[in-house]
Amino acid sequence: MKKGNAFYLPLLMFISFACGGRNTSSNVEAPGDEKTAKDKLLTAGAEVMQSEVPLKQFSTYLDGFHFYNGNLNAQMEAHHYVSQLNEDVYQAIIFDGNDKDAKIMGIEYIITAPMFETLTQEEKRLWHSHGFEVSSGSLIAPGIPKPAEHELMEKLISTYGKTIHTWHTDQERTLPVGAPMIMMGFTKEGQLHPDLLAARDKRFGISTQKNKENRRDIPVPKPDANANAWEKGQVRQLVVSDKPDSAMYKHR
Repeated sequence: MKKGNAFYLPLLMFISFACGGRNTSSNVEAPGDEKTAKDKLLTAGAEVMQSEVPLKQFSTYLDGFHFYNGNLNAQMEAHHYVSQLNEDVYQAIIFDGNDKDAKIMGIEYIITAPMFETLTQEEKRLWHSHGFEVSSGSLIAPGIPKPAEHELMEKLISTYGKTIHTWHTDQERTLPVGAPMIMMGFTKEGQLHPDLLAARDKRFGISTQKNKENRRDIPVPKPDANANAWEKGQVRQLVVSDKPDSAMYKHR
């Protein structure tokens, strides 16, 4: 196995010991009737008879924080379940909790620095760096031993993420209404609301400050000048419009 596959071999060795889930409920309860006995039976049958190969690849769990691009004060915790496609590309499903009632908030694509360099300048403005999230200790991989988490963070620190939220449960929206929104990650001390961080740390029984100290030996790369474009006032956000851009529909 190549070093780096599935976030390094040590992570695979310890994955069976992970116990970081089911301590965070969803932010909202979706409206609708209770599942019928027939629905429950169909679900149980599907679990036995149908293949879930794509879903089984989302085996790495990360917990961190996002904010709406263009609104630093609109912050929320994000539970990522990550799959590695190859050495340079990852994909994550993002939930608002880690219990069985968790709602899918959105998705995140994660790429390495060499892959990020291949993007256009305009495309890069949609992405955020992960350097500060790792070095600050706020990004965690709950439930795995510290040595494995440390090695995972060594790889993540130089990556970039493109994140879109589709269900804004942080705004207590009980259905996925409204426009999808581009999200960003924090880049400096004092940006993340301390109460939000403290509540997360308490639930997981961890210390972000200790994580920060344990990661001091990980070099923090300087992010690409076109990433984190919101810092320069270059905010890119999705809007709902009844005036379609014909360029969107051109075959490439």
